[in-house]
Amino acid sequence: MTLALAASAFASVHGVFHSTAFVVARNLAIFLAVVFWLSLAFWVYKDARRRIDDPWLVGVATLLGLVPPYIGPVIYLLFRPAETLDETKARRAELRALEEHVNRRRPSCPVCTTRVEADYLVCPVCATQLRNACTSCDAPLEPLWQMCPYCATPIEPSDVDMDAALTAETREIAWREPRVAEG
Repeated sequence: MTLALAASAFASVHGVFHSTAFVVARNLAIFLAVVFWLSLAFWVYKDARRRIDDPWLVGVATLLGLVPPYIGPVIYLLFRPAETLDETKARRAELRALEEHVNRRRPSCPVCTTRVEADYLVCPVCATQLRNACTSCDAPLEPLWQMCPYCATPIEPSDVDMDAALTAETREIAWREPRVAEG
């Protein structure tokens, strides 16, 4: 009796595994697993093209996404470059622009925007007075200074041109961000 019961249980299990519904579900699951595996490989290929400049390395990354199914894309994620090529290019352009801005710290005239040297007292193009000279050492002084930093001579308020003091803020802006001279 137990042998007949076991045989009928195996027969019912055998019937379930060979039923049409189970075969269709199994085939559908296999199809979806293959589609998911191929789509992961395609994603690895597309992502590698965005991040890697060398076509041979893109091919190796794609093969890595294909060969160990489902594990290859995870391995690729661990070793892929952090930035895309576009992000790298944008970062390099931004760094170049910042370096140019830092190197372009030469002052310009607030009136005619001609580049001037830091020790000029007047603009050589438009004759705008940029600074006053120290009465003791003739060093160029900024309008708001109270004492000459070169010879420690106190600066009298009468020595400072009031127009120059009024345009000190304009001059500071011109020194920080020089404009390009037109012409």
